[in-house]
Parts: sequence; C-alpha cells; structure tokens
Amino acid sequence: MSALATALQYLVFAALLPLLLLHPRVRQGIRRRFGLYEAPVELGPGPRVWLHGASAGDILGLVPIVRELKLLRPDARVIVSAITDSGASMAQQKLVAQGLAQLATFLPYDLPGACRRTLAALKPDVLVLEYTELWPQLIHAAADAGVKLVMTNGRLSPGNVGRYRLLFKLVGNLLERFDLLLMRAEEEAERALLLGALPDVVHITGNTKFDALAVSVPLSEDAALRAALALRPSGERLWVCGSTHEGEEGPLLEVFAALRKDAPDLRLLIAPRYLERAGRVVALSRSMGLETRLRSQPGGATPVIVLDTIGELVRAYQLATIVFVGGSFGSRGGQNILEPAACGKPVLFGPRMENFKDSVGVLVGRGGLQVRDPAALLRLLHDLLARPGEIEKLGALAREAVSSVRGASARDARLIAELIP
Repeated sequence: MSALATALQYLVFAALLPLLLLHPRVRQGIRRRFGLYEAPVELGPGPRVWLHGASAGDILGLVPIVRELKLLRPDARVIVSAITDSGASMAQQKLVAQGLAQLATFLPYDLPGACRRTLAALKPDVLVLEYTELWPQLIHAAADAGVKLVMTNGRLSPGNVGRYRLLFKLVGNLLERFDLLLMRAEEEAERALLLGALPDVVHITGNTKFDALAVSVPLSEDAALRAALALRPSGERLWVCGSTHEGEEGPLLEVFAALRKDAPDLRLLIAPRYLERAGRVVALSRSMGLETRLRSQPGGATPVIVLDTIGELVRAYQLATIVFVGGSFGSRGGQNILEPAACGKPVLFGPRMENFKDSVGVLVGRGGLQVRDPAALLRLLHDLLARPGEIEKLGALAREAVSSVRGASARDARLIAELIP
C-alpha cells in the first residue's frame, strides 16, 4: 500500500476512534482490536484456520463451513473473529462452546501495527474472509506473511464496481492477493474477474447461508413431542406458527378460530420467537375463548398449545401439516422460512420479508406462499386444508427447493482444506 493511503487510513481512524470506543455494538475487546494479546495464543498442535464474519448473522453463515472443515481436517485449530460484540458472542456460543473452534476473538482495526501484531499472535495458516470483508492492511499483511487467503460467500454488488476500482487504485488490487475466491453466483464471479481477479482462483460454490438456515432435519419424528402435544398419529391436523412476534399472535388466533368452524380437527401450535412471551400468548388465546396450555404443562389435546421450550421448533415443524413463519406481518423483516421447508412442509409467510429476500426467492412458487395480510392467510389456509393432496405436493416442492440450494458449505470446506498444510 502507498504511504498516502496508509496516512489517510490513520486520519480516518483517528476521527472515528471516539465513536468506536463508545458505540454499544463494537466497544468490547479493544485490546484485541489493536492486536494486543496478553500472551502467545496456545491452541494446541495442528494447522490454524482463521475465519472472519462481521456480525452475528455472518458468523452463522460460517458455522456449517467450520463443521464441514472439521470433518475433513479434525487436526485443524479454528479461530473465528467478528467485528460486532454480538458476533464474537455468537462465535463463542455456536463454535467454541460446541468444540468446533478453539478461539473467538475480534477483527483487528485495519492499521498496519494492529494487523501485524494480530497475525503474529494468532499465527494462521489460512485466513477466510466472508462476503466483501476487504480490509487492505490485513489482506496485504497476511499475504506478505505467507498466509493463504480465501473469500467465502463472495459478494460484489454491481453498484459498487466503481468504488472497488477506486479503492484498488489507492491500496492495490486486493482480489489479486487471494488464493481462493468462492463466489455465491455466476454474476458475482464475473464481477470478480472484471475487477482483476485471477481466473484460476475464482470458483462458484453458492451461499453457505442456505446451509445455516436449512438446519439438519432429524431422521424421524419426535415421539416424545408428539405425546406431549397429545397429537394423534392420524385424523388430526396441526398448524404450526413459528417465530411469532408481538402483535402477530392475535390475528393468527383469529384465523385459527375461523378455520376451526370447517376443520374441527385442526389444532394450533404457536412458537413465540422469544420464550418469555409464552405466558402472555397463552393469556391472549384464553381471552379469545380458546382452550390453551403451555407445551411444558401436562394436559390433553387442547386446541392451542404455546411452545415454551428450547430446541423443539424444528421437531414441531416435522409434525406439522402446514406452517406459517412469523416476523412477516410486523416490522421485523421475517424469520427463517427454509427450516420448515427442509422438513417438507408448505410454508406461508407475510409481506415483510426484507431480511430474507434470498430465501423468498428460493421458495416462492416452490412450496412457499406469501400472503398480503391475515385475511388472505385465512382464505389460503381454508383452500389448502380442503385439498390435502395439494398440501403434500407443496411440501415436496419445498423440500426439493431447499435441497437445490444446499451444499455450498461442503464445497467451500473441500477447497479450503486443500490449502491447509
């Protein structure tokens, strides 16, 4: 990098430092962000792979890669870094605590000294950066130190091509320093080549986010959960409303009450996104005249049950006849719709899916059905419940749609493993 570019970085950093020190999302781990580690980082024998994702959501996209990588190279010592405090916490929870990684830490500030100190402390053999985490000082320092560089879930938006060209004029072509560019789609790969990436290092492997969203489906139904719900093996249908938020349960309960007039066998399982709201949802349902209990409470086949346990939602999706995913009628921006689709269930959701646009693109027309409002949801459910064959067909389409976009993590892990000493 030129002296001018480095000087500009220092000036910008000095201006931003007060905000960085006080901002609630990035004020933890300041010493590590400066590359100051208390002692040599001992991770045990074996090659070291450092993976970086900016935030908690990005870390989740790395989890399936790490899982696949550890199957291929169980001797690898895995380090995971994030920018946000919540990202580092997610890495600790989902990777270190599960034995998949040895260290969760913070990305160093993109300053020459901070990057050199971090690389000296962590001693990675391979550095994997997610999406467009193009940090000039870190990339140059790592490449100069002989660290293999990988981009995973490569994302280069068409609107930013001009900005990348300007950046590369100032700091050098960062894409040329990568050993692997694992791009999400063909158009992303074409933009990487247009910006000067070496053709031999560019691969189209897909988006590991889909592997993270479509979690592994248990091999068989959960008999204990079926018994707890008092759900009969046949002759009874279950509508599961997963990850619901404040303001959604009322309209959903009204839809359910209307459906029961023509489908008296239909039962409802509501899974609030936040478990602490379960008691309020029970009270709301009872106030509407619906017999309701918590899943954790003993009882019979009550029309409405509110899920108040951790880790059972996917198993509940397996027992469902049809699924609605919440966060889509309010301002949340949606929740995970690929999870129930992977269970082979038709998935209904509302109009507010801004945070899951790519998942909507996968499912709409292939087992996923988007509705405008609760009234439209009622009409659609009424129609589907009268046609069980259509429900089965939509569920099969949903499962196939998810299967068609999975596998990026395994592809990425195989290519990364080839770079590990």
